[in-house]
Amino acid sequence: MDGTIIGLVAVIMSLGIPLGAMYTYYRVRKLRTEERLAAIARGVSVPMEPELTQAARSRRSGILFVCGGLGFLVALGLIAQIEHEPDAWSAAVLGIIPFAIGVGYFLDSTLIRRDLQAS
Repeated sequence: MDGTIIGLVAVIMSLGIPLGAMYTYYRVRKLRTEERLAAIARGVSVPMEPELTQAARSRRSGILFVCGGLGFLVALGLIAQIEHEPDAWSAAVLGIIPFAIGVGYFLDSTLIRRDLQAS
């Protein structure tokens, strides 16, 4: 065990976790569809779930990215303060990337709402 197992595990995990997430998403959608079709076959009225508007999806993504970016900045900033590690501040600056993406999503949400009100 000279450390090569770590690389193998990293590759397997980096490919396995997204594949597992996609499979789970597929199975949940398939089960919901089968449940809805079974209810319709029995004559039960099944209300359709309203999809989120594009503005709502952009707003939700903006909230998640801004909070993720701020959390990353704060976490690495605290590590830099507690451990007196100046290099952690360099890593904390990477939190600006998801923060900026989130601000972009908020801007997109605002522009979509403005376009809908104008038309």
